[in-house]
Amino acid sequence: MRAPLSWLREFAALPADVTGRQLADRLIRAGLEVETVDRIGAGVSGPVVTGRVVAIEELTEFAKPIRYCGVDVGPAYGGTRGIICGARNFTTGDLVVVALPGAVLPGGFAIGARRTYGRTSDGMICSERELGLGDDHAGILVLPNGSADPGDDAGPLLGIGDEVLDIAVTPDRGYCLSIRGLAREAATAYGVAFTDPGTQLVDLGEPSPGGQPHPCASEDLASCDLFTLRTVVGLDPAVPTPPWLRRRLRACGVRPVSLVVDVTNYVMLETGQPLHAFDLAALRGPVTARRARRGEQLQTLDHVVRDLDPDDLVIADDRGAIGLAGTMGGADTEIGPASTAVALEAAHFAAAVVGRMSRRHRLSSEASRRFERGVDRVLAPYASARAVALLLELAGGSYLGMTGVEAPAEPTVITLPPDRPSAVAGLAIGVADVIGHLRAVGCDVTAGHGSPERDGSLAVTPPPWRPDLTDPADLVEEVIRLVGYDEVPASLPVAPAGRGLTRGQRLRRRAGTALAGAGYVEVLSYPFVGPAELDAIGLPAGDPRRRALLLANPLRAEQPAMRTTLLPGLLATLRRNVSRGSDDIAVFEAGPVVLLREGQDPAGPTGPPRPAVSGRPAAAELEAIQALLPDQPRHLAVALCGNRSPAGWWGEARPAGWADAVAAATTVADAVRAPLQVRAGTDPSFHPGRCAALVVADAVIGHAGELHPRVVAALGLPPRTAAMELSFDALVAAAADVAAAPAVGTMPVAKEDVALVVPAEVPAAAVIDALRHGGGELLESVRLFDVYTGSQVGEGRRSLAFALRFRAADRTLSAAETAAARDAAVAEVTRRHGAVLRSA
Repeated sequence: MRAPLSWLREFAALPADVTGRQLADRLIRAGLEVETVDRIGAGVSGPVVTGRVVAIEELTEFAKPIRYCGVDVGPAYGGTRGIICGARNFTTGDLVVVALPGAVLPGGFAIGARRTYGRTSDGMICSERELGLGDDHAGILVLPNGSADPGDDAGPLLGIGDEVLDIAVTPDRGYCLSIRGLAREAATAYGVAFTDPGTQLVDLGEPSPGGQPHPCASEDLASCDLFTLRTVVGLDPAVPTPPWLRRRLRACGVRPVSLVVDVTNYVMLETGQPLHAFDLAALRGPVTARRARRGEQLQTLDHVVRDLDPDDLVIADDRGAIGLAGTMGGADTEIGPASTAVALEAAHFAAAVVGRMSRRHRLSSEASRRFERGVDRVLAPYASARAVALLLELAGGSYLGMTGVEAPAEPTVITLPPDRPSAVAGLAIGVADVIGHLRAVGCDVTAGHGSPERDGSLAVTPPPWRPDLTDPADLVEEVIRLVGYDEVPASLPVAPAGRGLTRGQRLRRRAGTALAGAGYVEVLSYPFVGPAELDAIGLPAGDPRRRALLLANPLRAEQPAMRTTLLPGLLATLRRNVSRGSDDIAVFEAGPVVLLREGQDPAGPTGPPRPAVSGRPAAAELEAIQALLPDQPRHLAVALCGNRSPAGWWGEARPAGWADAVAAATTVADAVRAPLQVRAGTDPSFHPGRCAALVVADAVIGHAGELHPRVVAALGLPPRTAAMELSFDALVAAAADVAAAPAVGTMPVAKEDVALVVPAEVPAAAVIDALRHGGGELLESVRLFDVYTGSQVGEGRRSLAFALRFRAADRTLSAAETAAARDAAVAEVTRRHGAVLRSA
């Protein structure tokens, strides 16, 4: 919100010497975020005066039209001066702005008398853009006749030098999206008088006879609890918007359009109440606020035809929707250059309804920004009366009256113990100060009476322009911010002795360090997913990971749910890096996923308990809240593509593959000392023949391998991209608390190599498990070093070659002992998997 200091002064009696920067400092101290303080016409210096055009000579001997103008700039500046100008939007007798020799315009452009087009140009007739007042450069700036005399300083007339505060308004401070709200804050900050433009009903007199105001109605009083329509006829469509009004609109960042539209925007900026003007001649029947009908369409003012949703709140007449309530009007009833009669709508719409509708249509407007943050419940008739008064003053016409409908509303009363702000802030705040600060923000404060639990407390009724004040904590925040956040004492919490990282935190750090050491880079992705992303990773309709917790207010309509797997976000990061030129990528992410328990509603609980903030919730309350929460286990995932090791003098590059994804899982398991087993597995996201199941205590906790070709194609990833995802919480639960010290054997090792022919579907991990079981305690290690398939072993079979290492702790093994242990290991594989010892 941009707010000129001169406009704020109209409603806040600020000291005359207060600058924009000083006011910004006070507002920042009160909790507002002032981004910049700009000066209108910054860079303008020297003589810039008003002048009257007394003569125009058309110079026709040049390639483009040029005028040599005689401009009277007053006796103090030498009377009439000759000035060259190429603009065509003025004539003799017009009042213009002249920069005389010695003036400097924005950008360091110095003005001087110079010879051009065969004449001496003794100054420059200026446009808005040349003065730094706006972007209009189509013609020079023409002032209304009578607004000044030749030779007057043009600065005050144009607002040059006025300071403008640019304030970033947070969602809970919707009232600050107006001069009214910011002037209230400024008056409070300086302790000066405030004149509220939102409570002064302009006297429009008796409605003119001979006509009736246009009727209006609301079919949904829960979403539109106040709807008014004022009717004005006989306006002069040729009247332009006066310069002072255009100047203020531009200072606030709003482009002037036409008088009627400019007046509605001006009143919205002044009061915070959005208004909309309908061309009365285009209306067909009563104007009604209602829900959209299925299949209904609307062409909005931005000339986009929109398909309406039954949840949309629209403004309609007898032919259908003519506007999106609180967001944007329709093109069929738009004010045009010939409009002489208008129906001026001023209403109050539910913030949630407007906010959802604005996001649904991806249509954010100045009106929707205000309604979705909360607009004063009772402001509509005051604001529309102010707008009608301006229209009658500037464009003539007759006022025919107002129609309206309003739903009853009960005021909110909040009980506040007077010592609560002191207890929260940690400093002494007297009861009188608490009451004074609450009244300064517009609250009605009385002492609580009538019931024992309210004796001694304050009964606080928030003002209608503060719908964000709903409980005692909100009132405490208001008191503390007006006291000053810099007054709140700062104290660092003291960590209790003997505390440190939890076991889970230590293991998470250990796993991350291990993956980083293996060449992976940690990334963070947004925890939101949508159906399209789950489709892309190949999850079928019945997969449990499709039952996701839905968000009540998602950031993007395409991602309405919390993630149930890390793969969509991680693979999106991989694809983004590939698209930006990276070839060899290995990334990992660790974080929680959200898994619904059996019977939980994806839309979330209805009416969850809301414990008090005065102390720790009771055990029963905590249990009730925890029961509503879904499971949120931590997962860990990796993704890699390109080369795992680069090419060099040592040899060719090695491409990343499914084995590297499996190795990442074993790296993590080794880091946390968890007994992870790798078996053949299947998962819809992975290649059916290159997928490993990650098993802990006979339970599958994840999968690793090469992504399914359909997933790779759907996401635009490089071929043979590999990934891994596992439940890190399940891995931690199985991790050993204390690692056993490695045994260093002092006896000689006996080495045996065996090649076993097994069916092709038998995993190598199963063969290794059988070898370990059969070899007994003498078998120290098993390593697979060769895999062979071909005619020598037969179709459907393969040869697995293992290096076996035997060692006894107390003696040197004899050849017979070694052979017996080897034969026992081979026999166990034969028993389990029908293995045959390969002889050649």
